[in-house]
Amino acid sequence: MNFKVTDKIEYIGVNDKTIDLFESQYSVPNGVSYNSYIIKDEKIVVMDTVDKRATNEWFENIEASLKEQNIDYLVISHLEPDHSANIQLLAEKYPNMKIILNQRAESMMKQFFDLDLSNRYIIVKEGDIIDLGEHKLQFFMAPMVHWPEVMVTYEQTQKILFSADAFGKFGTLETKEDWTSEARRYYINIVGKYGVQVQQLLKKVANIDIKTICPLHGPILKENLSYYINKYNTWSSYQPEENGILIAYNSIHGNTKKAIETLEKILEENGEKRIIVKDLARDNMEETVANAFQFDKLIIASPTYDAGLFPTTEKFLNHLKHKNYQNRKVGIIENGSWAPMAAKLIKEILNDMKNINLCHTEVTIKTKLNEESKQKMQELVKEILNK
Repeated sequence: MNFKVTDKIEYIGVNDKTIDLFESQYSVPNGVSYNSYIIKDEKIVVMDTVDKRATNEWFENIEASLKEQNIDYLVISHLEPDHSANIQLLAEKYPNMKIILNQRAESMMKQFFDLDLSNRYIIVKEGDIIDLGEHKLQFFMAPMVHWPEVMVTYEQTQKILFSADAFGKFGTLETKEDWTSEARRYYINIVGKYGVQVQQLLKKVANIDIKTICPLHGPILKENLSYYINKYNTWSSYQPEENGILIAYNSIHGNTKKAIETLEKILEENGEKRIIVKDLARDNMEETVANAFQFDKLIIASPTYDAGLFPTTEKFLNHLKHKNYQNRKVGIIENGSWAPMAAKLIKEILNDMKNINLCHTEVTIKTKLNEESKQKMQELVKEILNK
């Protein structure tokens, strides 16, 4: 897939519609794109390679773009295999090509490739500039966004930020869908643990005039860039995007589900207009995790199971903990026919998270909702909504 980004910068990436799980864990019903770019100047530069799943098509795109020209430089932004799988093949095909990378990436190269390319390395550090002729590439280190060797590249003439995995999303370039939802799911689940490092990167590029963002996944961003940057600032500072409530529940035999239907009605009666309900055993887990970060409030409802937490409740909470969930108000509903334990165990996990405002009102259901537990549910709603 080739198209012009500018007169002298061309997209040579590949859409992958056959992949089922990104990083062997995240569902991608609309596939994913592996983005790569060529800059044609006095020096010709390729910006990153692609996943091995897309090797043949990527080389066809390169040949269609270059005709008989050679490549002078390959810039390595990120060594994760979905971007680096073809470095050795490209180096073998273009033996005079130099490889631009940072010191941390250089130290990791031997972990990925058998061929020693060290005599072809150009090691760059923070702020270094490489002159291509009309275009000038400036490099900024972005460690742990989301690997330690990551760097981004700013093309000064056209004011383009090659942002590595930052500002990426799931879905092929041909997918017609809202950017925010899939970019949020991508960010929270893949990069979300490293909010401090993303904040550091945002500060580095805050005073740069950026006209275009070229990520390694998802569409090229050219308009309303402040919107995308503000989203990243919100996500990486662990602040809610909007007021609203996620209800995340499990129900073994349907009784907890019926209670959640009642809870949703009580919330609506009390004026809550933004409610999303997710079945943790059936709905997409990483989307549910992203929704938890999206809203300022969360209610977790879970049965007790084998004197512990229901497995997908525990999985959900551990995902939140791993991604540094914080700065939210949380309520708990438990169900247990003879020895309810869920609330106690949920609190133990939540207590390891930062700035969680846990509601004092707990709802305990014994098998099914009754008048007493419904009254407690009404009290929980008033507390979580500050009524």
